[in-house]
Amino acid sequence: MTAASASSARLPLEGVRVIEFTHMVMGPTCGMILADLGAEVIKIEPPGGDKTRNLPGLGIGFFRSFNRNKKSVVLDIHTPEGLATALELIAQCDVMLENFRPGLMARLGLDHATLAQRFPRLIYVSHKGFLPGPYEQRLALDEVVQMMGGLSYMTGPEGRPLRAGTSVNDIMGGMFGAIGVLAALRERDQPGTGTGRGQEIQSALFENCVFLSAQHMQQFQMTGEPPPPMPSRVSAWSVYDVFSLAG
Repeated sequence: MTAASASSARLPLEGVRVIEFTHMVMGPTCGMILADLGAEVIKIEPPGGDKTRNLPGLGIGFFRSFNRNKKSVVLDIHTPEGLATALELIAQCDVMLENFRPGLMARLGLDHATLAQRFPRLIYVSHKGFLPGPYEQRLALDEVVQMMGGLSYMTGPEGRPLRAGTSVNDIMGGMFGAIGVLAALRERDQPGTGTGRGQEIQSALFENCVFLSAQHMQQFQMTGEPPPPMPSRVSAWSVYDVFSLAG
């Protein structure tokens, strides 16, 4: 492909419009992937802007890492005017993303059950700490689910659980949300067999972490022996370690 033809090639999600009510990492990752694939992503930021714009230290790169290729609009959805404007924008969108604490969007009338009645073609992606079940109303962080799901046990030295060096579950949760959007768009719009309707997609930190640790859980089920953490350097491969080499 020549440079000219590459520059004129259409991206697969061109023509798809996404509205994003998100913050931090998981929801923004989903929107970033869709934007990279060509969707028009409109990020709704509160007055003062997304808080990750001003995080110091280890968080200083969050906003730039997870919000590329997006357009930003400042709205206070806790005011009648801001909420009305948000609904006008939602009416023009194919996909809506959110990752706020459980119950907040329902109190604002921006939950899937409410919006689906007005906008039946809307694909609604909810990113949470836990999928529906006994913990669904709980808040969560990547650190919390890494401890609950066993990832920190597999990462740290024996007896010293350690959080992974990046927000693996947040990022993976956004990726699963984006995969769900692609499937829902196809189901809605596929010529001849499309439903013409949107649906709700759910992605959650804890279930992501369980999937990441699933091979070790299966190992225990099959052998009855707890798998050693990675720093123990026990492997199914003959050579699996870090070596110093002479220059």
